[in-house]
Amino acid sequence: MRDISYPPIIWTAKTAFRLLGQHFQMSGTEHVPREGGVLLAFNHIGYLDFIYGGLAANPSGRLVRFMAKKEVFDHAVGGPVMRSMRHIPVDRGEGLASFHAAVEDLRGGEAVGIFPEATISRSFEIKELKTGAVRIAAAAGVPLLPVTLWGTQRIFTKDHPRDFSRGTTIGIRVGEPLHPTGVDPVAETAELRAALTSLLDETIAAYPAEEQPPGSWWLPARLGGSAPTPEEAERLDAEEKRDRAARRAAKRQG
Repeated sequence: MRDISYPPIIWTAKTAFRLLGQHFQMSGTEHVPREGGVLLAFNHIGYLDFIYGGLAANPSGRLVRFMAKKEVFDHAVGGPVMRSMRHIPVDRGEGLASFHAAVEDLRGGEAVGIFPEATISRSFEIKELKTGAVRIAAAAGVPLLPVTLWGTQRIFTKDHPRDFSRGTTIGIRVGEPLHPTGVDPVAETAELRAALTSLLDETIAAYPAEEQPPGSWWLPARLGGSAPTPEEAERLDAEEKRDRAARRAAKRQG
């Protein structure tokens, strides 16, 4: 199926990146095959990760079909745009349909993007992963590529105001392919998490030091930043989940 909206949207995004004077540190993009099904598994640190994440496959001439929460597709403006780019809606209450849609796309030779953490990491470390990424790759019989993003959290993430200041560096690093079999999804997910963790450390180490001085809120606590520790982030996530459930309950009662 010919893509009509995706290429001009990419052009528009790249134009915006240039106007903002953003710099890109990209490595490992040669691991993205130029053809055939491939699943890219990204870390998740900001609301714009799917926009920047697609650049990982750009040098190979690939368009990434991202798996995104169903609510995005329900939006009056965002929904039609997402569908026109053939992204894949994910209903967190019933994920079987999105699983089959992703497998079908991969078997059809598409590049698909997934965020196995499911939600944004407030600590900017790799959270515990869902097993969906390795199960999808195994079912489709395609390679699974770990991909890390860094710097996107500085622009738009949880608990912080948006900041479109000029000159922000965005780090994108693609790791070597994994080949899940599906025999032990838990063990293979642990392997993916280890790959993402190592890759993220490399991405952070390569990032310009002048853009992440000690104490920076976007730097993990273990590296001298003031971001929440993974334990603190887990507590904040639990509070957010409880608040969201309470709002839903109040809305139903109202």
